[in-house]
Amino acid sequence: MKGIFQWFKDSSKMKRWIMLILVGVVFASFGMANIIASNNTITFLHAAKIIINFVIGFTCVVLGIIFINKRTMELFIEATDDRLGGNEKVNVNSLIFNKKVYDKGPKIVVIGGGSGLNNTLEGLKKHTSNITAVVTVSGYGDNFGQSNETMLYRQLEDIKDSIASLSTDDESKLKDLLNYRYSEGSVNGITFPDLYFAAMSEISNSTAEAVKNSNEIFKICGKVLPVTKDKMKICAELENGYLIEEKNKIAETVYDKLTKVNRVYLNPSNCKALPEVIEAIQEADGIIIGPGSLYTNVIPNLLVNGISRAIKESKAIKMYVCNIMTEPGLTDNYSVADHINAIIDHCGEGLIDYCLYDTGEVIPEYIKKYNLDGAELVEQDLSNIKDKKIKFLKENMSVIKEDFVRHDAMLIADTLIKIILDDMKFQDKHNEPEYLMMNSKLQADKEISKEKRRNAKNKKVKKEKIKGKSKFVSKYSDRIESIRYADERAAKRKKASMRKKGVEEDKEKLEKMNNRKSDVLKAYQESKIGKEKIRPKDYDEIRNEKIKKFNLKK
Repeated sequence: MKGIFQWFKDSSKMKRWIMLILVGVVFASFGMANIIASNNTITFLHAAKIIINFVIGFTCVVLGIIFINKRTMELFIEATDDRLGGNEKVNVNSLIFNKKVYDKGPKIVVIGGGSGLNNTLEGLKKHTSNITAVVTVSGYGDNFGQSNETMLYRQLEDIKDSIASLSTDDESKLKDLLNYRYSEGSVNGITFPDLYFAAMSEISNSTAEAVKNSNEIFKICGKVLPVTKDKMKICAELENGYLIEEKNKIAETVYDKLTKVNRVYLNPSNCKALPEVIEAIQEADGIIIGPGSLYTNVIPNLLVNGISRAIKESKAIKMYVCNIMTEPGLTDNYSVADHINAIIDHCGEGLIDYCLYDTGEVIPEYIKKYNLDGAELVEQDLSNIKDKKIKFLKENMSVIKEDFVRHDAMLIADTLIKIILDDMKFQDKHNEPEYLMMNSKLQADKEISKEKRRNAKNKKVKKEKIKGKSKFVSKYSDRIESIRYADERAAKRKKASMRKKGVEEDKEKLEKMNNRKSDVLKAYQESKIGKEKIRPKDYDEIRNEKIKKFNLKK
């Protein structure tokens, strides 16, 4: 009984459909009563009235039953879908968020690393659970100043972050757990992932198997796979011929040598891709390459034997997401074309169908922050691209997240889904259930995103009114804070440079003093030698000279 009374609440929106069914019953009953109560011969006009009553009544009853069932499903979804954030005003129009439908979403493979990969995964998990994140496990042999065992698990940093990004709940404690560092006892300074992967590697007999098994343990949305189970190092060859065999020293060495990266390569070069990764690429509906560090995350994944070939042979939509900012020491002064050409030079053509890049409309103050660290905006230059078949999509995909410029995760995910839908429509598959589900999901996500932005804006306005800030401060508070931060950084750097300049000036003064001292000593010695040469002649020398002159004249 308690469940039935829930239908009559205003929030349930059931009363209108119950009333519609009652109206239909009344009309149908009225038509039936006219037939029973009629004693005379039924005329055409009388029959028409009875039929109209029956049609209206039957239609109202059918529509009422349909909308009651639809609204019941919506109430169920609103109660179970955590993305609504407790906002009952959001109207859910279909069963698109049902877990069964969600599991039938498109199969997507994401190849990359770092914060760019994690942002992309957070956006994609809103659309499908069929996600495979392919992450580099590299750097064996790098000098971390620690034992080999600890060094081994330091290479799983990207995998740990990817697992946290695919958590089924954005507010889950999984991220906190995977970032936890012990501060006491014998494990002081050791992180939880270090201990966990150490134990899992022993249980699973290999690090790759440990990562695969972790997907089930953490119950994440999709799966994270290492690109290979072989040990490998990411090495680089610079334009001046200098070779670097430690990934972490590439950027530093480029700066010191005043040169550029010519190519990166793997050592050993015969690393084989994990079979599960190749299988995921072959079955994928969409493949996303990047965003991430071009020379240490993206290209090394593609250089593993079998990866590039599988991507080229795959029928999936292949999209490359270009970085927004350059990387100091790696991609200085790079444009969009330079990023793509670097991939083509290492792996050949056919890896990219679409390239998504930013419009470059980043708040100047944040660009100033990156400039202080040697980074800058990637130039939106598309000239001289070696693969002319690539299609380009220009979007304003930069967002500010924790004072850093990041990619808009939802925009990347929505763009990929749109491309997949357009391809299905081109293949005349727009009437298939998969197309209808993805299209409905995309539209519903837009409505939810709009509602969330509207609510966030309203909360921000209310908060600002309470604080009593001016309109100018309220509107430009982020930029003002960014300017203040950038100025502080600039002042610190100026102070450091002045200190360094003062030391250099002192060195120059000391060097000048030493030079001056040596010049004085040299002049004194020369003057002393000169004095010895012009000393007065004695009596015997004068007498001998005069005797010689007299004899010559004689």
